[in-house]
Amino acid sequence: MRIADLLRRQEPFLSLEFFPPKDRAQWPGFFDVVRQLKVLDPLFCSVTYGAGGSTQHNTLEIVTRMKQEYGLEPLAHLTCVGADRGRLGAFLQGLREAGVDNVLALRGDPPKGETEFRPDSDEFRHGNDLVCHIRSEFGSLSVGVAGYPEKHPEAVSPEADLEHLRRKVACGADFVITQLFFDNDHYFNFVDRAREAGIDVPIIPGVLPVQNLAALKRMLAFCGATVPAGYMRDLEHVQEVYGDSGVRGLGLGYARSQVRNLLDRGAPGVHLYTLNKADTCLEIWKDFAGRQGRR
Repeated sequence: MRIADLLRRQEPFLSLEFFPPKDRAQWPGFFDVVRQLKVLDPLFCSVTYGAGGSTQHNTLEIVTRMKQEYGLEPLAHLTCVGADRGRLGAFLQGLREAGVDNVLALRGDPPKGETEFRPDSDEFRHGNDLVCHIRSEFGSLSVGVAGYPEKHPEAVSPEADLEHLRRKVACGADFVITQLFFDNDHYFNFVDRAREAGIDVPIIPGVLPVQNLAALKRMLAFCGATVPAGYMRDLEHVQEVYGDSGVRGLGLGYARSQVRNLLDRGAPGVHLYTLNKADTCLEIWKDFAGRQGRR
């Protein structure tokens, strides 16, 4: 079912993001996590798409299994990296044949080891190019795009970044999922600015429960998000004293508080970056379940 239609039916909602393991030997463990998290009754589950299309085939196979074997509503990521009409058409046709109705259109990040994004074609340079192509060739799909509460790291200004988002919505995007953030004011200010710019589609906040400090710092380096100074000091302190288990505990508590505050202040739902881990998401769900209406 199209996410654009699902978003009209229920608030608040929970959605989840997974990334495909490159090694197929890890797939049984991955799908065990999917099985465990199905109890959360997520509105949809997004599945990422590796740099340079490195896990494109895996993404297609995984979203197909999520739909057909697990009864979940998948959202397949798709990027401009390595894109051409033939490759995009084959991927999107594969989604259609699998009964998958949703795609997240992204420019994508530079391949590993590179710092600058270089488009592979003049036709697909930005996320809005993908949105326009999908709308033209596969108009029945529901299309989501990314938004950056703290500005895309390559954008020259917040205003310019918001204009890029407006173009994606003007091309036919149905909803926005934000990049991770740790100060909820960033999200609500972003929504206010988007509405003033005429962007009226749902904007879903993306929340990352921190589980590993080194991994967090790597993510911050390329996504442009910031961490409140006090929270970062606390994370570094518990890492030094208690190790990774301390970071996971603190990250869980912070994420639970962040989710509660988002919903209390009127966010339509929450998109959790699972990192393919079930336990933290299940703990957050305990707070969320009382708010979540039944579909």
